[in-house]
Amino acid sequence: MRTIMITLLALVMAYTTVSAQSADPLQDAVTRLDKAASVKDYEALEKTFSGIAVSQKTAWLPYYYAAFCNAKIGFLYQDDGERIEPYSKSGEEQAKQAISLLNADKQKKELAEVNTVLSMVYRTRVFINPMTYGRQYGSLSQKHLEQAKQLDPQNPRALYVEAWVKYYTPKLWGGDKQRAKQLAEESLAKLPGTAAGVEPHWGRKEDQELLAKIK
Repeated sequence: MRTIMITLLALVMAYTTVSAQSADPLQDAVTRLDKAASVKDYEALEKTFSGIAVSQKTAWLPYYYAAFCNAKIGFLYQDDGERIEPYSKSGEEQAKQAISLLNADKQKKELAEVNTVLSMVYRTRVFINPMTYGRQYGSLSQKHLEQAKQLDPQNPRALYVEAWVKYYTPKLWGGDKQRAKQLAEESLAKLPGTAAGVEPHWGRKEDQELLAKIK
């Protein structure tokens, strides 16, 4: 009898845990996003965030995260530009939809987050064909990065994107690997040690990967 009771109690606790986790689909998706690494991971999550956006039409975060997933896919396909365009276009639409749901006067920090991701999305468009798209979309990417920094100068994700650009831009055109290192270190210092909640908190993994490349 004691064994049966223990088993039943364990089942109830497991069910309660699963129910609690399932109560907030956005939190579940963000938790999975924190562990994502491959194109397949981000494709699955983009579909999840897009589905949440449909059911939460006035919420900006699902659109933001869907755009972020598309941006990450574009970065992963950086050396295979022919695959990027559909992800870049979807990411642009999603980021703009997120912006449309924010109050320009009261939600500056949130707008900084979306502009950071939109900067990343436009950067992926450059990857498609740098000679054809570099000037147009490189400028757009920089424009939105500057907007993000103006809206929230302390945003660590904007600092990361700036560090990435400094690292990958040729020195002749303003690239600076040591400046990239400084920016990535500054970004990393501003990020929480433990990622939690649904608000944007990504960046630690990205900073560490970039810093590992800089000697």
